[in-house]
Amino acid sequence: MNIRIYYDSTDAGKIVYHTEYIKFCEQARSEIFFKNGIIFEKEGYVVKHLEANYLASAKLGDIITVKTKVVEISKVKLTLKQTIYKENKKLFEMEVTLVYIKDSKISKIPPSHIDILNEYA
Repeated sequence: MNIRIYYDSTDAGKIVYHTEYIKFCEQARSEIFFKNGIIFEKEGYVVKHLEANYLASAKLGDIITVKTKVVEISKVKLTLKQTIYKENKKLFEMEVTLVYIKDSKISKIPPSHIDILNEYA
């Protein structure tokens, strides 16, 4: 997923604020399902754990690319590695574990979601 950096994602020095990288990764994860016609209402994925590594900064006007790779899928959770690049330079990487929630309870990931996620393995 490509994202242009706008002013609202930067600090006073026009450098992307650190929490925005996590937001960009969330948008890319959501887009995987949206482009497959899945809109979450009473279900979805919540973050159980994440580890982030900031390597370099993006700035106002830059176009960045978020790449998502599935590391592991189990019955109720999945682990993804998400990496943000500007051109060929790695800016940020994160490993995030998500749990599937339905009706406010941890639930089994639907087979249709697993099919979609396997495209990113």
